Amino acid sequence: MLETAENGRTWVLSGPTSSYAVHLTERDELLHLHWGPRIALADAEELAARPLPGGSSFEAPLDGHEEYPVEGGPRFVRPALSVRTPERRGTEWTFDRYETDGDELRLRFRDAGLAITLHYRTRGDVVERWTVLDNEGTEPLELLRADSATWTLPDREEWLLSHVHGRWAAESRLVRSPLTYGEKVIGSRRGHTGHQYLPWVALDTDATEERGEVYGCALGWSGSWRIAVAQLPDARVQITGGAGYDESGLLSLAPGESFTTPLFAALWSDAGFGGASRTWHAYQRAYVIPDADRDRPVLYNSWEATQFDISEEQQEVLAQRAAAAGVELFVVDDGWFGARTSDRAGLGDWTPNPDRFPAGLKPLADRVHSLGMQFGIWVEPEMINPDSDLYRAHPDWVQYQEGRKRTEFRNQLVLNLAREDVQEYLWEQLHGLLSSAPIDYVKWDFNRCFTDAGWPGDAYPQRLWVDHVRALYALLDRLREAHPGVAFESCSGGGGRIDLGILSRTDQVWTSDNTDPLDRLAIQHGFSQIHPARVMAAWVTDSPNTQLNDRVSSLRFRFVSAMAGVLGVGGDLSEWTEEELAEAREWIALYKEIRPLVQHGDLHRLCPPTGGLSAVQYTRGDESVVLALLQAQHYGEPVPALRLRGLDPTAAYECLETGEVHRGAVLLHHGLRTGLRGDLDATVLRLRRI
Repeated sequence: MLETAENGRTWVLSGPTSSYAVHLTERDELLHLHWGPRIALADAEELAARPLPGGSSFEAPLDGHEEYPVEGGPRFVRPALSVRTPERRGTEWTFDRYETDGDELRLRFRDAGLAITLHYRTRGDVVERWTVLDNEGTEPLELLRADSATWTLPDREEWLLSHVHGRWAAESRLVRSPLTYGEKVIGSRRGHTGHQYLPWVALDTDATEERGEVYGCALGWSGSWRIAVAQLPDARVQITGGAGYDESGLLSLAPGESFTTPLFAALWSDAGFGGASRTWHAYQRAYVIPDADRDRPVLYNSWEATQFDISEEQQEVLAQRAAAAGVELFVVDDGWFGARTSDRAGLGDWTPNPDRFPAGLKPLADRVHSLGMQFGIWVEPEMINPDSDLYRAHPDWVQYQEGRKRTEFRNQLVLNLAREDVQEYLWEQLHGLLSSAPIDYVKWDFNRCFTDAGWPGDAYPQRLWVDHVRALYALLDRLREAHPGVAFESCSGGGGRIDLGILSRTDQVWTSDNTDPLDRLAIQHGFSQIHPARVMAAWVTDSPNTQLNDRVSSLRFRFVSAMAGVLGVGGDLSEWTEEELAEAREWIALYKEIRPLVQHGDLHRLCPPTGGLSAVQYTRGDESVVLALLQAQHYGEPVPALRLRGLDPTAAYECLETGEVHRGAVLLHHGLRTGLRGDLDATVLRLRRI
């Protein structure tokens, strides 16, 4: 709901439980008023009538109070907007007008030939913000910095900052620490979202998992980005974020051109970190993820079984075993195309290898469909090997600096997707591929960060950092429109490209290349702070885990760990015993029963993965499921009961595994015994209201 004051200078956007309010002064200063529990327009008008707190002449009175601070004038805080023209630098705007459209508010300002429009929209209790910059003048403008939004927190003492950090195979690990004076900056200067951070932060003062105020914001951008959390000298806190990492120059805006910043979404919750997460999850399922109401199928990926040594006959054998276990989607990973017998060749040549697939992919896809499964493939379209037909034909199509060595990582270079000829080539290749065989799923990888990112002949090379992402989005949009039955997974060496921007165009994401079931507990815990299980791909692979640590774990532990998201299998099924295949079939059948709860239900994190018992619970309607995993049992102490959440205390619930009937109040306050003991034990407990 959007309310506007009679004088047209105070606005309140409200969701079911929260409100966000801004006010425009008579001097065209746009001030932040409120972000928190729901308030009325009259409450916002009272706040607007309050004068700003006084301060010394050494400080700027607007700092910490402006809704979108710009560079220039009486300001010392980090600017959200920094503009340079041949004559001057900075912005001195005046208010033009406001517009409303349903729940969307648009506030338009002008500075000479630059039009600045701040956009606001509510989606439940999530506030979406973005900014549009239009060059309506006759001279080019240089956007040194154009952030999506600045979020201002209320006056509180001793803020705590939560975010996730990591690296390849160790992504999304949650950390929470006191916020101190100065700035905490996270982001990526690598050209993609990055393994190091998810573009999300949360702040609180005393919140727990289920109680207390939590403020959170998440950026929807799949390129380089930055979020800065600043505690100002007067203790006020502001969060500013957007595309690009530094102020070296985002892009040049020619006369008549426009730039729309990425979406920056935020929420307030008084139900703790769990309540904030459930709001984020519901928002993404309702407004971000395509076809989110559809169940994601159980997949099998052949990479760990075959790596580059693949053939059509070998894939058919694996497909038969996968189908017998109950798998619904069979995926051929790297090695099916071009001269791709190792990671040194073939990227860029997206046609089936004639020695391995003499008649293309269609015969294998047809065979997979005849087994009752969907068929998928792996691609990495934005990359190229120097040893490829494409590079030999078009060496100028890569990102590079004139006169500098073309740095290779993983024997790869990055295609300059900002070029229209590269965009058209990839469209023709991928559209042709998806038209050549009944392909249902595409695992879209991105295994190499930007380095030496340049575009010879382009007067403003920074443009490719933004235009690469725009072109990626446009290509995915075009492919989805032409092939509406194809699902896409975002992968970037695991969890290197996960954000609200890519999630608006893909059906799921590859959370991490780390498939160790114990390591994955912490990765999945951090991931769940912002993103729902509906998009979190998780695989069961072989034991020992030879990729990372040689850890030995039971099939039970591996399955229960992976069942917390979109279940997949990635082990070498040709080496699994009949007993293992039979057990896998039982686990997959169980997952299909609980899948509606896991992928579409409300998540409650019962126990964080700190070394002992770890557990999550999903509830939907009258049903609930608990996934409990015991990492280690110490000193013979009994494993504590799990206090459940999201149940009706006046109702009775039957545990389908034991047949026992429990009162909801007992489960909520005294807990449910899991029966776990020893090391690396796990169980699934289903509850149904009776």
